[in-house]
Amino acid sequence: MKFLNKLTKWAIIPILFLVLLMYIFNVDYLLRAVRTVYFNGHDTAFLDDYHYFPNREVKKGAAQPWAIAKDYNSVPATKILENTHKELQTVAYMIIKNDSIWHESYYDGYGKDSKSNSFSMAKSIVTLALGKAIMEGKITGLDQKVVDFFPELKGEYAKDVTVGDLSSMASGLSWDEHYYSPFSIVTRAYFDDELKNVILGLEVSEKPGQSFKYLSGATELLAMCVEKATGEYLSDYVSKEFWQPLGAENDALWQLDHEGDGIEKAYCCFASNARDFARFGKLMKQDGKWNGQQLLDSAFVQKCITPRFPESPQYGYGWWMHTINGKKLYYMRGHLGQFVIVIPEDDLIIVRLGHIKGVQTETDPHSDDLYVYVDEAYEMLAQRK
Repeated sequence: MKFLNKLTKWAIIPILFLVLLMYIFNVDYLLRAVRTVYFNGHDTAFLDDYHYFPNREVKKGAAQPWAIAKDYNSVPATKILENTHKELQTVAYMIIKNDSIWHESYYDGYGKDSKSNSFSMAKSIVTLALGKAIMEGKITGLDQKVVDFFPELKGEYAKDVTVGDLSSMASGLSWDEHYYSPFSIVTRAYFDDELKNVILGLEVSEKPGQSFKYLSGATELLAMCVEKATGEYLSDYVSKEFWQPLGAENDALWQLDHEGDGIEKAYCCFASNARDFARFGKLMKQDGKWNGQQLLDSAFVQKCITPRFPESPQYGYGWWMHTINGKKLYYMRGHLGQFVIVIPEDDLIIVRLGHIKGVQTETDPHSDDLYVYVDEAYEMLAQRK
């Protein structure tokens, strides 16, 4: 027993020394990362990780439940779709046709009210919040300079970058979008408890507004601008201007960097469910109108789903775009294969949430599972009686 006590004491010393080094070299956020991710059996952020961070509620108002189609769930998922669900560990898949839920399936213990992390689908929500702030005159337009809100912004081109550059992923920020490295800026932003300092420590090192370059830090800085302009926490603003008017059936949660007055991890980490996520798709499909009320300027909605750069037709302002089998669509997208897909010409919304994203190559900016979720939805719809 004495030997074990001595061994334990000696083992603690290098651990304490390692922790001390983390603080000295300003990588103590790794402690939070290890505790949250690796101790829970994961190697990256995961669907239910909102349990391990402070959150701010995005409060619902009066619920407006979705209509249910008369032939609801009358057509089972195709074999290809079921195999994809199994392989990529889908937790929710939904087809909304003519504003009625026509098909929905849940897996792995999830149900219609189960929360899961949106990951980067939140970027689309932040851009909608930007559009609302512009509509209200709190931000002058897409060309308003970021230094109007944060004059301390650093870098050679700091005075040039606009809120539109941030939304369209043309920011010029010094950011490295590598999710799996423990020492990347993405990992620091996810686990650091002073996110605002992390973002304002970046530099606008490239000329903004020139080309598409997907950087999560741009969305975080954009959210900080919206918060500054509106004088409200982002969660409260989204609740008041969208979540409540859209009739969400459940409160949502938005992860914070720290308790109390922390800021939202706005480039990700909005926890909700498939039915409520789909409301953003319906709002866009209706050109920003909901129940006769114009929540967003229709011109701004069209701006979101129009490519800014001809050489990057996959992205507009906060929203992804594609054409599959001649069908034009736009969508929200998250890190592990979260999708809200809108196909306006067929009055169709497809939602998929899950643990794993399909393969994405350098030659195609869209992951291969996107095609499956769209193609197989049409295969199912073709079997309607």
